[in-house]
Amino acid sequence: MTAREHGAELGPIDPSPVVILVRPQLAENIGSVARAMGNGGLFYLRLVAPRDGWPQERAMRTASGAYRILEAATVHHTVGDAVADLHRIFATCPRPRHIIKPVLTGRGAAFELREICTRGLRTGILFGPERAGLDNDDIAHADTLIRYPLNPRFMSLNVAQAVMVMAYEWWTAGQIAPARSLQTHKTHVATKAELENFLEHLIAECDASGFLRNTEKRPGMVRNLRHFFQRGEVTDQELRTLHGIITELVRRRNIGSR
Repeated sequence: MTAREHGAELGPIDPSPVVILVRPQLAENIGSVARAMGNGGLFYLRLVAPRDGWPQERAMRTASGAYRILEAATVHHTVGDAVADLHRIFATCPRPRHIIKPVLTGRGAAFELREICTRGLRTGILFGPERAGLDNDDIAHADTLIRYPLNPRFMSLNVAQAVMVMAYEWWTAGQIAPARSLQTHKTHVATKAELENFLEHLIAECDASGFLRNTEKRPGMVRNLRHFFQRGEVTDQELRTLHGIITELVRRRNIGSR
Protein backbone atom coordinates (compact mmCIF):
# COMPACT_ATOMS: atom_id res chain seq x y z
CA MET A 1 0.00 0.00 0.00
CA THR A 2 1.46 3.36 -1.01
CA ALA A 3 1.63 6.37 1.31
CA ARG A 4 -1.19 7.97 -0.66
CA GLU A 5 -3.34 4.86 -0.35
CA HIS A 6 -2.63 4.61 3.36
CA GLY A 7 -5.24 7.25 4.14
CA ALA A 8 -5.41 9.72 6.99
CA GLU A 9 -2.62 10.01 9.55
CA LEU A 10 -4.77 8.63 12.33
CA GLY A 11 -3.42 7.49 15.67
CA PRO A 12 -4.46 7.12 19.31
CA ILE A 13 -5.63 10.26 21.10
CA ASP A 14 -5.25 9.10 24.66
CA PRO A 15 -7.00 8.60 26.93
CA SER A 16 -9.91 7.20 24.94
CA PRO A 17 -12.27 4.20 25.08
CA VAL A 18 -12.00 1.03 23.02
CA VAL A 19 -14.78 0.33 20.52
CA ILE A 20 -15.74 -3.36 20.68
CA LEU A 21 -17.88 -4.83 17.90
CA VAL A 22 -19.49 -8.08 19.03
CA ARG A 23 -19.99 -10.65 16.26
CA PRO A 24 -20.06 -8.10 13.40
CA GLN A 25 -21.54 -9.56 10.24
CA LEU A 26 -20.62 -7.31 7.32
CA ALA A 27 -17.10 -6.16 6.45
CA GLU A 28 -18.55 -2.98 4.96
CA ASN A 29 -20.07 -2.08 8.32
CA ILE A 30 -16.72 -2.58 10.06
CA GLY A 31 -15.15 -0.19 7.57
CA SER A 32 -17.90 2.36 8.18
CA VAL A 33 -17.35 2.02 11.93
CA ALA A 34 -13.66 2.85 11.45
CA ARG A 35 -14.66 5.95 9.47
CA ALA A 36 -17.00 7.07 12.27
CA MET A 37 -14.32 6.43 14.88
CA GLY A 38 -11.83 8.58 12.96
CA ASN A 39 -14.36 11.42 12.91
CA GLY A 40 -14.67 11.32 16.70
CA GLY A 41 -11.02 10.84 17.61
CA LEU A 42 -11.39 7.19 18.56
CA PHE A 43 -8.74 4.71 17.43
CA TYR A 44 -8.82 1.42 19.36
CA LEU A 45 -11.04 -1.20 17.69
CA ARG A 46 -11.62 -4.78 18.83
CA LEU A 47 -13.65 -7.37 16.91
CA VAL A 48 -15.29 -10.28 18.71
CA ALA A 49 -15.82 -13.33 16.47
CA PRO A 50 -16.40 -11.47 13.16
CA ARG A 51 -18.65 -13.67 11.04
CA ASP A 52 -16.51 -13.61 7.90
CA GLY A 53 -13.11 -13.58 9.59
CA TRP A 54 -10.53 -10.81 9.54
CA PRO A 55 -8.98 -8.93 7.75
CA GLN A 56 -11.49 -8.12 5.00
CA GLU A 57 -10.66 -6.04 1.95
CA ARG A 58 -14.26 -4.84 1.70
CA ALA A 59 -13.84 -3.11 5.07
CA MET A 60 -10.92 -1.12 3.69
CA ARG A 61 -13.02 0.10 0.78
CA THR A 62 -15.71 1.57 3.04
CA ALA A 63 -13.33 3.06 5.62
CA SER A 64 -12.77 6.20 3.49
CA GLY A 65 -9.14 6.57 4.54
CA ALA A 66 -9.44 5.33 8.13
CA TYR A 67 -7.16 2.41 7.27
CA ARG A 68 -4.86 2.75 10.26
CA ILE A 69 -7.76 2.01 12.62
CA LEU A 70 -8.52 -1.21 10.76
CA GLU A 71 -4.87 -2.23 10.56
CA ALA A 72 -4.50 -1.82 14.33
CA ALA A 73 -7.75 -3.66 15.13
CA THR A 74 -7.49 -6.87 17.17
CA VAL A 75 -9.66 -9.99 16.96
CA HIS A 76 -10.99 -11.85 20.01
CA HIS A 77 -12.91 -15.12 20.38
CA THR A 78 -15.18 -13.97 23.20
CA VAL A 79 -16.45 -10.79 24.83
CA GLY A 80 -14.69 -11.82 28.03
CA ASP A 81 -11.37 -11.96 26.21
CA ALA A 82 -11.99 -8.58 24.56
CA VAL A 83 -12.70 -6.78 27.85
CA ALA A 84 -10.27 -8.63 30.15
CA ASP A 85 -7.71 -5.81 30.43
CA LEU A 86 -10.30 -3.04 30.78
CA HIS A 87 -11.69 -1.53 33.99
CA ARG A 88 -15.09 -0.18 32.93
CA ILE A 89 -17.40 -1.45 30.19
CA PHE A 90 -20.35 0.38 28.68
CA ALA A 91 -22.85 -1.35 26.36
CA THR A 92 -25.29 0.11 23.87
CA CYS A 93 -28.73 -1.35 24.52
CA PRO A 94 -31.86 0.09 22.82
CA ARG A 95 -34.38 -1.65 25.10
CA PRO A 96 -32.82 -2.81 28.37
CA ARG A 97 -35.33 -5.18 29.99
CA HIS A 98 -35.06 -7.21 33.19
CA ILE A 99 -31.55 -5.81 33.79
CA ILE A 100 -30.59 -3.71 36.80
CA LYS A 101 -27.78 -1.42 35.68
CA PRO A 102 -27.30 2.35 35.33
CA VAL A 103 -28.59 3.62 31.97
CA LEU A 104 -27.12 6.77 30.41
CA THR A 105 -27.79 8.69 27.22
CA GLY A 106 -24.98 8.91 24.70
CA ARG A 107 -24.11 12.37 25.98
CA GLY A 108 -24.18 11.29 29.60
CA ALA A 109 -22.03 8.28 28.77
CA ALA A 110 -19.47 10.48 26.99
CA PHE A 111 -19.04 12.69 30.06
CA GLU A 112 -18.82 9.63 32.31
CA LEU A 113 -16.24 8.02 30.03
CA ARG A 114 -14.16 11.21 29.96
CA GLU A 115 -14.12 11.34 33.74
CA ILE A 116 -13.16 7.68 34.04
CA CYS A 117 -10.40 7.95 31.43
CA THR A 118 -8.81 10.95 33.15
CA ARG A 119 -8.27 8.70 36.19
CA GLY A 120 -6.14 6.34 34.14
CA LEU A 121 -8.78 3.60 33.89
CA ARG A 122 -9.18 1.74 30.60
CA THR A 123 -12.70 1.73 29.19
CA GLY A 124 -14.61 0.06 26.40
CA ILE A 125 -17.98 0.33 24.63
CA LEU A 126 -19.78 -2.78 23.38
CA PHE A 127 -21.80 -2.63 20.16
CA GLY A 128 -23.91 -5.62 19.16
CA PRO A 129 -24.41 -7.56 15.92
CA GLU A 130 -26.35 -5.89 13.14
CA ARG A 131 -29.48 -8.03 13.33
CA ALA A 132 -30.13 -8.74 16.98
CA GLY A 133 -27.84 -6.49 19.03
CA LEU A 134 -26.20 -7.59 22.27
CA ASP A 135 -27.68 -10.56 24.11
CA ASN A 136 -28.01 -10.89 27.88
CA ASP A 137 -24.71 -12.73 28.25
CA ASP A 138 -22.91 -9.96 26.35
CA ILE A 139 -24.51 -7.27 28.51
CA ALA A 140 -23.51 -9.17 31.66
CA HIS A 141 -19.92 -8.03 30.99
CA ALA A 142 -20.94 -4.36 31.18
CA ASP A 143 -21.44 -2.17 34.23
CA THR A 144 -23.30 0.67 32.48
CA LEU A 145 -25.81 0.75 29.61
CA ILE A 146 -26.19 3.43 26.92
CA ARG A 147 -29.55 4.22 25.35
CA TYR A 148 -29.90 6.93 22.72
CA PRO A 149 -32.95 9.20 23.22
CA LEU A 150 -34.35 8.82 19.69
CA ASN A 151 -37.84 8.74 18.21
CA PRO A 152 -39.54 5.91 20.17
CA ARG A 153 -41.51 5.01 17.06
CA PHE A 154 -38.35 4.40 15.06
CA MET A 155 -35.07 3.72 16.85
CA SER A 156 -33.39 1.63 14.16
CA LEU A 157 -29.64 2.30 13.76
CA ASN A 158 -27.00 0.28 11.98
CA VAL A 159 -23.79 -0.39 13.90
CA ALA A 160 -21.82 2.37 12.15
CA GLN A 161 -24.52 4.93 12.99
CA ALA A 162 -24.52 3.78 16.61
CA VAL A 163 -20.74 4.20 16.79
CA MET A 164 -20.98 7.60 15.09
CA VAL A 165 -23.36 8.90 17.77
CA MET A 166 -20.95 7.91 20.54
CA ALA A 167 -17.90 9.16 18.61
CA TYR A 168 -19.58 12.54 18.18
CA GLU A 169 -20.59 12.75 21.85
CA TRP A 170 -17.09 11.68 22.95
CA TRP A 171 -15.44 14.37 20.82
CA THR A 172 -17.79 17.20 21.83
CA ALA A 173 -17.48 16.31 25.52
CA GLY A 174 -13.72 16.74 25.33
CA GLN A 175 -13.61 20.26 26.67
CA ILE A 176 -15.95 19.70 29.59
CA ALA A 177 -15.48 17.00 32.20
CA PRO A 178 -17.23 16.71 35.57
CA ALA A 179 -14.98 16.93 38.64
CA ARG A 180 -15.21 13.51 40.23
CA SER A 181 -12.76 11.02 41.69
CA LEU A 182 -12.67 7.70 43.50
CA GLN A 183 -10.23 7.47 46.40
CA THR A 184 -8.67 4.00 46.36
CA HIS A 185 -5.70 4.52 48.74
CA LYS A 186 -3.18 1.70 48.13
CA THR A 187 -5.45 -0.53 46.07
CA HIS A 188 -6.65 -0.13 42.49
CA VAL A 189 -9.86 -0.56 40.53
CA ALA A 190 -10.05 -4.21 39.50
CA THR A 191 -9.69 -5.16 35.84
CA LYS A 192 -12.40 -7.25 34.22
CA ALA A 193 -10.04 -10.24 34.32
CA GLU A 194 -9.63 -9.89 38.11
CA LEU A 195 -13.39 -9.54 38.49
CA GLU A 196 -13.96 -12.57 36.25
CA ASN A 197 -11.58 -14.62 38.41
CA PHE A 198 -13.63 -13.73 41.49
CA LEU A 199 -16.93 -14.48 39.76
CA GLU A 200 -15.65 -17.91 38.70
CA HIS A 201 -14.67 -18.56 42.34
CA LEU A 202 -18.07 -17.41 43.60
CA ILE A 203 -20.09 -19.37 41.03
CA ALA A 204 -18.05 -22.55 41.59
CA GLU A 205 -18.73 -22.42 45.32
CA CYS A 206 -22.40 -21.60 44.75
CA ASP A 207 -22.57 -24.76 42.64
CA ALA A 208 -20.71 -26.79 45.27
CA SER A 209 -23.02 -25.60 48.06
CA GLY A 210 -26.15 -26.42 46.06
CA PHE A 211 -27.31 -22.81 45.81
CA LEU A 212 -27.49 -23.12 42.00
CA ARG A 213 -29.02 -26.61 42.01
CA ASN A 214 -32.11 -25.54 40.04
CA THR A 215 -30.83 -26.22 36.50
CA GLU A 216 -33.68 -24.31 34.86
CA LYS A 217 -33.07 -21.13 36.86
CA ARG A 218 -29.27 -21.42 37.06
CA PRO A 219 -28.37 -19.36 33.92
CA GLY A 220 -30.51 -16.43 35.06
CA MET A 221 -29.19 -16.62 38.62
CA VAL A 222 -25.59 -16.61 37.35
CA ARG A 223 -26.35 -13.58 35.16
CA ASN A 224 -27.87 -11.79 38.17
CA LEU A 225 -24.69 -12.39 40.18
CA ARG A 226 -22.63 -10.99 37.31
CA HIS A 227 -24.90 -7.95 36.95
CA PHE A 228 -24.57 -7.20 40.67
CA PHE A 229 -20.77 -7.12 40.67
CA GLN A 230 -20.51 -5.38 37.27
CA ARG A 231 -22.47 -2.27 38.31
CA GLY A 232 -19.50 -0.17 39.35
CA GLU A 233 -15.83 -0.02 40.19
CA VAL A 234 -14.79 -2.85 42.51
CA THR A 235 -11.27 -2.52 43.86
CA ASP A 236 -8.60 -5.19 44.03
CA GLN A 237 -8.69 -5.06 47.86
CA GLU A 238 -12.45 -5.55 47.91
CA LEU A 239 -12.13 -8.61 45.68
CA ARG A 240 -9.44 -10.07 47.95
CA THR A 241 -11.76 -9.59 50.91
CA LEU A 242 -14.64 -11.29 49.08
CA HIS A 243 -12.37 -14.17 48.05
CA GLY A 244 -11.43 -14.54 51.73
CA ILE A 245 -15.07 -14.55 52.84
CA ILE A 246 -15.94 -17.33 50.38
CA THR A 247 -12.88 -19.39 51.36
CA GLU A 248 -13.73 -19.10 55.07
CA LEU A 249 -17.38 -20.03 54.51
CA VAL A 250 -16.29 -23.11 52.56
CA ARG A 251 -13.78 -24.04 55.28
CA ARG A 252 -16.40 -23.82 58.01
CA ARG A 253 -18.90 -25.76 55.92
CA ASN A 254 -16.37 -28.54 55.45
CA ILE A 255 -15.61 -28.62 59.20
CA GLY A 256 -19.29 -28.86 59.99
CA SER A 257 -19.81 -31.75 57.60
CA ARG A 258 -17.18 -33.96 59.28
